[in-house]
Amino acid sequence: MHLFLKQNTTFYTANPRVLHIAPEYCFIERFENYLGDQYITADIESPLAKVKMDLHDIPFAENSFDVVFCNHVMEHVKDDVRCMQEIRRVLKPSGFALIQSPQRYDLESTYEDPTITDPKEREIHFLQDDHLRIYGRDYGKVLQNSGFQVQEVNMISQIGIAESQRMALPMEEIIYQCTK
Repeated sequence: MHLFLKQNTTFYTANPRVLHIAPEYCFIERFENYLGDQYITADIESPLAKVKMDLHDIPFAENSFDVVFCNHVMEHVKDDVRCMQEIRRVLKPSGFALIQSPQRYDLESTYEDPTITDPKEREIHFLQDDHLRIYGRDYGKVLQNSGFQVQEVNMISQIGIAESQRMALPMEEIIYQCTK
């Protein structure tokens, strides 16, 4: 994410207002030092977050944020499309969101089955016992169907295989830059 932000956006020069949903520990101090009060962390239960919220109903006005980060959350929520639409709602027209989720690139389309409720079965089907779905290669289309314009960015293609391996980047991961 850092590499993408540095090479493909003005994030580190624009002083954006940021909503970081389910914030990753490795970014919190860095982004707080850089952005101060412009950086808002949010989560339904994490003690790391400043704001407690349910992603299905984000408690901020429309067009509030220049950037929204939401990584590895959509596979956990009951209504992923509703949550994506909420992110889009609070995103400024000139802003962007990064909404990454685990994917199985061998699956053409997203797999979910609400009848699978046993944690052991969920782990077998969705890779983790608290996941409700596993996205396939159609994840970009799912984001588009929620109202976003989606640019799929392959960092491996941008920086090359040798550099990607040196940085231990996931070789299949696509970055989904979502805009209004």
